[in-house]
Formats: sequence, structure tokens, C-alpha cells
Amino acid sequence: QVQLVESGGGLVQAGGSLRLSCVTSGRADDSYTMAWLRQAPGKEREFVARISANAGTTSYLDSVKGRFTISRDNAKKTLYLQMNRLKPEDTAVDYCAVAPGRYKLAREYEYGYWGRGTQVTVSS
Repeated sequence: QVQLVESGGGLVQAGGSLRLSCVTSGRADDSYTMAWLRQAPGKEREFVARISANAGTTSYLDSVKGRFTISRDNAKKTLYLQMNRLKPEDTAVDYCAVAPGRYKLAREYEYGYWGRGTQVTVSS
């Protein structure tokens, strides 16, 4: 019953910035742990950033630390990913996901709802 819709992807030059948004709907209950994941061509899907329900805890892929920031606005039921100093290796489809019933950082299998993804392409 949870729907997630990502937006904000696009084509940018290396060194540029993008802000991804994910709006959730369909269930009027507590906010849960959420995450951004991505899948690049020929690569396995990986967590980019995770955030606990109250935003008190975050976790990042090593390669994006210091460049990306995950945040959320629970009143708006929206998740964000600010991506700065983008690199060509950041090119991927980025997905928003939520772990129902979880309030702290969750395991991958606990993310039961996914968006359809938004394409991020970084040119050199």
C-alpha cells in the first residue's frame, strides 16, 4: 500500500550537483527507515545512503561520503538525496526504498517497497 515516486535525476557535467526527491504515499502510519540505492550498468545494486526514521542515524557508501547527503521531511513524507561533486562513476539508476516497521537502519531484505527509479547520468 506504499507508493514511492522518485524525481530529480538528469544529465550533469562532472563536478555538478543534483538533488533527488522521493515522495511516499498510500499509508497513513509512522515514518520508517528509508534508503537510496543505485544500480549502474554492469554493476550490482548497492546502497548509496540510508537514514533512520527520525533522521538520527545515517549511513553512506564509502565512495559518496562527503559528497552526498541524505535527509528527510517526515511531515511531507519526502526523502532527499543531495548529490554534489558528481563523478562519471555515479551514473546509475537511483531508487528510493522504505523498510516497513523499521525505525533504525535496516538490512537490505527489509526494504519491502521500492520506487521505479530515476536516471542520473554524469558526463566527463
